[in-house]
Amino acid sequence: MSTPLTFECDIHFGRRGKGAMKTVEAGPAPVLPEPGRVPRVARLMALAIHLDGLLQDGTLASYREIAELGHVTRARASQIMALVNLAPDLQEALLDLPKTMRGRDPVVLRDLLPIAIELDWRQQLRMWKSLATDLCKDGTGRLP
Repeated sequence: MSTPLTFECDIHFGRRGKGAMKTVEAGPAPVLPEPGRVPRVARLMALAIHLDGLLQDGTLASYREIAELGHVTRARASQIMALVNLAPDLQEALLDLPKTMRGRDPVVLRDLLPIAIELDWRQQLRMWKSLATDLCKDGTGRLP
């Protein structure tokens, strides 16, 4: 007479693609990404930092090459690369912007270009605080 065996393990059911059959896989269910999306200016800031590194080490020679690589105009490449002129604290603030849950992003590149033109980092930070206060409905200066 055989005794029943009991196996305990985590499994999850999933689909591999649209209309695909369900599969049973061992292990816990995959972690779903947090809701919302990273604001466009945060992605552009990260891109500008990366491209600036490629310019510094000689992998790319000019903004013309950046424009060709990104399939954008040289003017657009210049706008994106202007973000590296922002104060380090402001760059960090852009990279740490909260995810946008719905609707439009609160900060857009058009708002940042006048700040990037300013050479004095203290003045840039004042301009940023003014912009953040204008964008916030509660007047705290903190973006949603």
